[in-house]
Amino acid sequence: MKLAFSTLGVPGLPLPDVLRLAAEHGYHGVELRAHREEPVHPALSPSERADIAAEFKASGVELLGLAGYPRVAAPGDDEPVLTEIRALLDLARDLGAPFVRVLPGADVAAQPPEEADATAARRLGVAAELAADAGVRILLETHDSHRTGADVIRVLGPVGHRSAGALWDVMHTWLGGEQPSETYAALAPHLGYVQVKDIASAEDTAPLPLGAGVLPLAECVEVLSRHGWDGWLCWEYEKRWYETAPPLPGLLSAGRDRLARLLNDSA
Repeated sequence: MKLAFSTLGVPGLPLPDVLRLAAEHGYHGVELRAHREEPVHPALSPSERADIAAEFKASGVELLGLAGYPRVAAPGDDEPVLTEIRALLDLARDLGAPFVRVLPGADVAAQPPEEADATAARRLGVAAELAADAGVRILLETHDSHRTGADVIRVLGPVGHRSAGALWDVMHTWLGGEQPSETYAALAPHLGYVQVKDIASAEDTAPLPLGAGVLPLAECVEVLSRHGWDGWLCWEYEKRWYETAPPLPGLLSAGRDRLARLLNDSA
């Protein structure tokens, strides 16, 4: 498996510094948070996109994907959501990113689950065709209203398109009460990559160094290894939302070592 980290852990850091950190600490790639407050976002010009693609090529670090914020199950008209997705897919195509992340984002108080599922499946069905044309896969993350693999497969099953897949966030499936073996069984045919992290408890989700919390990282890696899955593990350290969390750069080497040990133990 290849190792990456998300720029959510180093908010606003210029791309050359992100690539330097990845190379210095032994990560194969990075996931870019694609938001206007970050250096890489869909409003970039063609020349800026070309420069970013060249920076990645020169660094030897891979661009794992773009973490976007379209909410495919949210109530309302389809077109604003699809417009946001198109912009992300165009950016991913121009930068050479294989994946784009989207969120469920249903309004659980106002939408019956079956209505939210149908909305998400309808939008992802359209988006999957767009993604195929761009040479990109669009991944629905286990998150918020659809935090388990069982939730996400209710959407991806009806879509039935190779260019629509799943992103497994291990915190959300754990919070949803799902065992790693259950998540893998649900998502395996659709799995794009896996986001790892650690937290103190369900009540305290501030980011911790990998291995310092309660999330079943060893079990997740063991399940993936046992089934011969050979994709990406991406450390999503949510520094952006927890300003008092220790800075990520000082944790990167130990995090890589922790993941390497888990991979070695599960081999």
